Amino acid sequence: MNLPVTTLATGVEQMICSNQFGTFFGVSQVVFDEVWNRLVDPHRANVAYISMEIGADPDVFHPVRDVLKQAGIFSSSRPMVNDFLNKYFHGPRKIPNYSGGLGVLAGDTLKSFADLHIPVFAISLLYREGYFSQFVDSKVGQIDHATRWAPESTPTLFQLRDPHEPTEPLTISVPFFNGQLKPTLVSAHVWMKLEISDKLDYFVPEFLIDYCLPGAPAWVTDSAHQLYNAKSTIIKANQRRMLGSAILPLLDVLRFSTDTIHLNEQHGATVILHLILQELQTTLGDDFLEQMTDANIITAAEKVSRKIVYTIHTPVKAGHDRFSRHLYSTISHSVFDRILNLLAHDTDVPHEYNFTAMAMRINRSINSVSRLHRDVTKKQFPEFGHKIKAITNGVHHLTWISDQRAACFDRIPSLQTWRSDPGCFRTITPECELQLRPMLQSAWHEDNRQLIQYVNNMLRTHREQMVETWIDPPNHLSNVPENEWLRPGVFTIGFARRFSTYKRADLILDDIARLSDILITHNWPVNFLFAGKAHPADEPGKSVLKLILDNQEELFVRSRGLGKLVFIPGYDMQVAKMMVSGVHAWLNNPKRPLEASGTSGMKAAMNGAPNISIMDGWWVEGYHGGQTGWKFGYEGPVEKADLSEAPDALLYTEDASAFYDLLPSILQTFYERPDDYMKKALNNLRLNIPIFNTHRMAAEYVNQYSLQLAPEVRDKIDLLSQLYTSEENASNQQAVVRNLANP
Repeated sequence: MNLPVTTLATGVEQMICSNQFGTFFGVSQVVFDEVWNRLVDPHRANVAYISMEIGADPDVFHPVRDVLKQAGIFSSSRPMVNDFLNKYFHGPRKIPNYSGGLGVLAGDTLKSFADLHIPVFAISLLYREGYFSQFVDSKVGQIDHATRWAPESTPTLFQLRDPHEPTEPLTISVPFFNGQLKPTLVSAHVWMKLEISDKLDYFVPEFLIDYCLPGAPAWVTDSAHQLYNAKSTIIKANQRRMLGSAILPLLDVLRFSTDTIHLNEQHGATVILHLILQELQTTLGDDFLEQMTDANIITAAEKVSRKIVYTIHTPVKAGHDRFSRHLYSTISHSVFDRILNLLAHDTDVPHEYNFTAMAMRINRSINSVSRLHRDVTKKQFPEFGHKIKAITNGVHHLTWISDQRAACFDRIPSLQTWRSDPGCFRTITPECELQLRPMLQSAWHEDNRQLIQYVNNMLRTHREQMVETWIDPPNHLSNVPENEWLRPGVFTIGFARRFSTYKRADLILDDIARLSDILITHNWPVNFLFAGKAHPADEPGKSVLKLILDNQEELFVRSRGLGKLVFIPGYDMQVAKMMVSGVHAWLNNPKRPLEASGTSGMKAAMNGAPNISIMDGWWVEGYHGGQTGWKFGYEGPVEKADLSEAPDALLYTEDASAFYDLLPSILQTFYERPDDYMKKALNNLRLNIPIFNTHRMAAEYVNQYSLQLAPEVRDKIDLLSQLYTSEENASNQQAVVRNLANP
């Protein structure tokens, strides 16, 4: 990383900034004022990015800490500065307000917006108990418990202060109608995370709404503590409206201006109801309740739709919010009921409101998260097929490329711009490959060594804990001699994601005898590393996790110790980064076409690791005819695909057999033709890094936002837009949008 000149020249004090809402740390006052003034300028268009979860732990991407360490700044004589430094070097590194891919994608997206200097701010909720923490017991399976964390001690996170009473937290009043015409106002505090760019020259503020205040109603605190609390439907509904209902009050207090509200999934869609209510009152006056007609509501909705951009992330039915009409009437405004009757009706289930359907209806654009997902979504929502476009997901390359790999790229002259321009990997020439190959191989070996060391240390810890706690080690290998544990250099396959049934984590264990025979026949050892969480209420998902644990010993014994399967509990972003850079291949085997995108495999590809995957989600675009990895399993057309998650429709036998057919050639390539294997790794750098990064993805979103940007920012967006077009043949359309944004 190139250290900011101003930071080195003027000292750490220049990293303190402030305004009427408090004092912050990480960027200069000049940078802070530039960003904030743009967001409050009523004459400038900005974007509000709304997400139920945002994953941005400072332990995997930490530009401020990197600058401080490289400059040798660890303490200060000024107490305030010293407090900030202590927090950055010794504070907790977790912000556990995410459950998995959706939240981590949101965090990666905002990091790229910051790197690209795009005027965006984000709004989410702060959950005092996070998602959940995971223990794993070999006999019981997953044991979930509340996460304990301290937002006030977490670097990059700041509680906003009241401008009139600086010693007091900023409090906003959020309206909830609860079946009445007059709203109940609920108080909430506001935290701000600074998502700071790699060069510390810009940031995106993420505002986290904190409802866990003393004296809050029980229905509020029940819903506010834990992300995706599913103890009751009413809690689920309340969480959604606590996000959507807080957006306008927060904008009013901050005086932020926005022409675009980007709904990252439908979770915050209740903001649409408040916007329509606001529009009706503005148009018809205070007595709008007596005057309004259905036609007035439709007209108001059409105006509101011009502000909404909607990204749909899943074809899985459970991912779409539906609530019974009766239940919602008890927590709603009578006008909201009328709006929902018109805009959120569900043709399949008439007695429920479908919030995905409402978000589909009220927007100026809809995008899926891969080309295949676009086709599936059009099949699911044919009424809106003409509006649904593809913007394929990416990942933040600066977050997910390991330090070892990054050091390699820094030493290659033609890749000197890789941090700001992921497209530079397209220029890898045969001469560059000769230079890069041994360095990449060495870095990969070191990342693999670190991962294997981490796993073996974990096995040792679990074995020692067995005599201290009631938890049985989750891994069979904890019970065998240490000389039979994992070894670096052994072919290592990684699988880590949410344990949902359609993701079929246990697919490759469908026929352990056949899998073992493949390893024994050729004397090929393989490490299988699994990680991930099942939602606490997802009993089928927890059963799949338990099957992974139950099959470890059989695989080890049948394969004569060649097949070693380990489950890593407590999956988080730090474990994810170790895995995607330390494994030799990434496994992904959902039932096609239920994986909308999948981003874990992209993170592996960022490090050169090939994927072994079903042709679903992003892999349809990232496979490149086999140059970057392998495919297996069902590959039929979307029109004939079965979207059911029923156990008898998951194609276990067929797709597992296809994996076993493929595995020998993969292992032979790794063990006997290492040059061919490295060629696939280099192809991932050349073909997939330029496409599956959030810089490119952010550029595609910016072209939907119609923002007026500084010329140098617009030039950067235009260059990134040329890397890849998710929506085929859309280049002319994008040019038109850019011209409209810059008349």
